[in-house]
Amino acid sequence: MIKKEIILEKRQKTVNLLQDYGFSFADVNKMLRNKDVKVNGKATKENVMLEVGDEVVFFYSPEMLDKKVDIIFENDDVYIVYKSAGIESDGEKGLEKVLKGAIAVHRLDRNTEGLMVFAKNQTAEKKLLKAFKEKTVRKFYLAETIGMLEAKNKTFKAYLVKDSENSSVKVYQNKIKDAVEISMIVNTIKAGKESSLVEIELLTGRTHQIRAHLAFLGHAIIGDGKYGKNQDNKKFKQTRQKLACIKLKFNKVGIVGLDGKEFVKNPKWKV
Repeated sequence: MIKKEIILEKRQKTVNLLQDYGFSFADVNKMLRNKDVKVNGKATKENVMLEVGDEVVFFYSPEMLDKKVDIIFENDDVYIVYKSAGIESDGEKGLEKVLKGAIAVHRLDRNTEGLMVFAKNQTAEKKLLKAFKEKTVRKFYLAETIGMLEAKNKTFKAYLVKDSENSSVKVYQNKIKDAVEISMIVNTIKAGKESSLVEIELLTGRTHQIRAHLAFLGHAIIGDGKYGKNQDNKKFKQTRQKLACIKLKFNKVGIVGLDGKEFVKNPKWKV
């Protein structure tokens, strides 16, 4: 069994919390029946309301999340998978465990779904890390944002500072102390008065970059509880951010089966 410990950042019920982590409704009920969920040190079998600051510990088997992974491509060196929202990318509690020792060579936020690359061995890991660093792998995302965002392959640049205390980041137009430059190319697919659908090519890969940068521009991602506004998310009835990595384009990476290939998959949320 895998143990997961979290501190609540927002008020919500137990079932909603566990579903946000990628578990099915049936699996959540099974975990509650088996007393595999503890709130502030006490086992609970009920769908109780959790408060900000509550400590929640739950136990689950890797098999519960196996169905949450779609393997798009596999050979002796790599997996290309589509990660569901609510699942961590790496570590003992994430897809590296589910994929039995595979190594994540890039990351997606827990609540971001999309295509990911995992190396099966150290040689492949080294080549892929080099490829991502040298930008011979291109990453494209799809997002639905608040308001009318009109951009035709427009490059947006800003500066980002990590706020480790609050597990978030802040974006600034001009460089300040400890800031790193961020950039992305935005291409509007559909613009409307209330929301817009945009494709984003990520040029730099920083923590929460797309989410924070779009919010800084006044177009937060619908369903983003950290960088968006609660009233907007309630209006669109979204509790999970509408952001997905939908395309990976490989140039020269030196791995058989990847060079010159492009992998595309539409998001699971409704466009």
